[in-house]
Amino acid sequence: MPSAVANFDVNNSGMNQHARVEVRHSTCPHDCPSACALDIDVIDGRSIGRVRGSKLQTYTAGVVCAKVARYAERIHHPKRLMHPLRRTGPKGSGQFARISWEEALDEIGDRFTEAEREYGAQSVWPYYYAGTMGLVMRDGINRLTHVKKYSRFYSTVCANVARVGFSIGTGRIAGVDPREMALSDLVVIWGTNPVNTQVNVMTHASRARKERGAKIAAVDIYNNDTMKQADIKIILRPGTDGAFACGVMHVLFRENFADRVYMDKYTDCPAELEAHLKTRTPEWASAICGVPVAEIEAFARAVGETRRTFFRLGYGFSRSRNGATQMHAASCIPAVTGAWQYEGGGAFFNNAALWRFDESIIEGHDAIDPTTRLLDQSKIGRILTGDEAAQLGGGPVKAMLIQNTNPVTIAPEQTLVRQGFAREDLFVAVHEQFLTETAEMADIVLPATMFMEHDDLYYGGGHQYISVGPKLIDPPGECRSNHEVLQALARRVGAAHPGFDMTPRELIDATLKLSGHGDIAGLETDIWRDLQPDFRTSHYLDGFAHADRKFHFKADWKHPTFGKLMGDVDNMPSLPDHWAVIEEADAAYPFRLATSPSRSFLNTTFNETPSSQAREGRASVMIHPLDAAALGIADGDAVTLGSVRGETSLIAKLFDGVRRGVLIAESVHPNSDHIGGRGINTLTGADTVAPIGGAAFHDNKVWIKKADAAALS
Repeated sequence: MPSAVANFDVNNSGMNQHARVEVRHSTCPHDCPSACALDIDVIDGRSIGRVRGSKLQTYTAGVVCAKVARYAERIHHPKRLMHPLRRTGPKGSGQFARISWEEALDEIGDRFTEAEREYGAQSVWPYYYAGTMGLVMRDGINRLTHVKKYSRFYSTVCANVARVGFSIGTGRIAGVDPREMALSDLVVIWGTNPVNTQVNVMTHASRARKERGAKIAAVDIYNNDTMKQADIKIILRPGTDGAFACGVMHVLFRENFADRVYMDKYTDCPAELEAHLKTRTPEWASAICGVPVAEIEAFARAVGETRRTFFRLGYGFSRSRNGATQMHAASCIPAVTGAWQYEGGGAFFNNAALWRFDESIIEGHDAIDPTTRLLDQSKIGRILTGDEAAQLGGGPVKAMLIQNTNPVTIAPEQTLVRQGFAREDLFVAVHEQFLTETAEMADIVLPATMFMEHDDLYYGGGHQYISVGPKLIDPPGECRSNHEVLQALARRVGAAHPGFDMTPRELIDATLKLSGHGDIAGLETDIWRDLQPDFRTSHYLDGFAHADRKFHFKADWKHPTFGKLMGDVDNMPSLPDHWAVIEEADAAYPFRLATSPSRSFLNTTFNETPSSQAREGRASVMIHPLDAAALGIADGDAVTLGSVRGETSLIAKLFDGVRRGVLIAESVHPNSDHIGGRGINTLTGADTVAPIGGAAFHDNKVWIKKADAAALS
């Protein structure tokens, strides 16, 4: 792999020593669509220094977020877990004693075997998510699940809702080359705050503004850091994007901005859509979404007058109960204007259709038994507290292995989650990098590697590159990779599969070959391989990916392109509309709350780094000054928020960049950062989101009041 070597003097205990610094390439593994290409200073082969975005990869283009740029602060953190631990005190007490790896693995194996013997294999539930996006270290846990016939895992926390909403129109999850934002004359950033969550979107949008005089439009629910950089700012009430999109399309048809020639060739029912939108006027939309009529019309005209309009649609759509219909409505706009025809025009959400990874060996697809239950990730609180519907009739979960996630903080319905993890009859092993709040509830804690300490295979959700992320340094202490832990547990529970006998590099090589991507040596030579299709394919100029080759204004929600059908599918509107299934504010719960992502935390990753903690400060909630005044709340007051699911207390921030009646709590702070120790996800629900499941984190009705003495004690 190409590298650059430099030498410099470093001060070490007052002595100048000559350190060897090698610049190595890697890919950021975290749960972010940017999957940034990285140049990393490796010092004497043992530690890392500076981390920069690589200029060799054209999407990253030399830019990386501040939290990853400071990665040395995380990987060399003094509080990293270094040794296996066994709980010695009550669950959640943080009282542990050091044990050996053999003791830890033997105990996990024995407890899994005991649960299987007494309650059946499905009483064991391996649970994971996207703490790393590397295929080997993230998805290998499914191989253990499938071979042993443990309860399977159905992912619902993040992207399902937005993915199905986009693909229901296009026929697949892929769009315009995201680098074409730089060639656009109007970049519409909708349902994402890339300044906080995927900084490279801003790189290309800003380039369009600098080089072409392009405008940037931001559509979101508050005046966030992205909107502060935008030329056109649209602030919606949460969960009303579909109404806004319909009001915009009404204007496009009314004022002859609709490209009827394009629609006749490329879309399924333009006349039916136009007739449907006759009553979806800007006045109708404004009453729902809160955006003034004049702003709806001005936005529509800007889009209609600008052929090269690029819609960069984000994951925010996934956080509402009506999110799939909202994403679909937004994605219909460039089909109405025909923006897909032009370079720098069209839409992009995610490039999942490009990767084509065959993970059959990594995940053990040959061992899947479809009769084993498929438990919903978001319903972990209900499952662990004995909800029979959530358990799918399969009895209690008695043992868990958790990798790459922190459900005691990030999962919805936290009251139930914490009750479930407090069960004395539930055995939990957590494989982690830090003593998270989930690890504190564990019986056994295992120390995990970070991405520079193992080999893995990566893709970019927000772009079109795949890459190998090589091991750059040895892990500290006794840290082991996810794959090593799974290999060791497989031996102890009698799980035999070729994948357990392979190294990570062998798994990567086999996966690439099965997927038609060559081999590991070839991908490492490329460093980052560009899979972007040609212009015509990316812009669907030879037809969209449905059987009729049309973009579908009329969504067939009962036949999504992927996923398990669930939720209130029968009542989903087929044509773009506002689907009124969100938690509307009412007299008892007069505010709408969204828990939006922050700039310095990524879910709960980076919660432990001092620079991120300093920037984010205390857990807080934004409230409009007029709403605060009516409730006697001053800036900096302790306040309590309540929903039908529970209460949490935090600090009020007065902020006029939201609609009246809307509250914003940025980031997932540790529960312990909240007054009283109950985190923000105490308020969020795990209701099933149609059509294929999801978690509506930004869709909550709540009350707010000044915190009383009991909350502060």
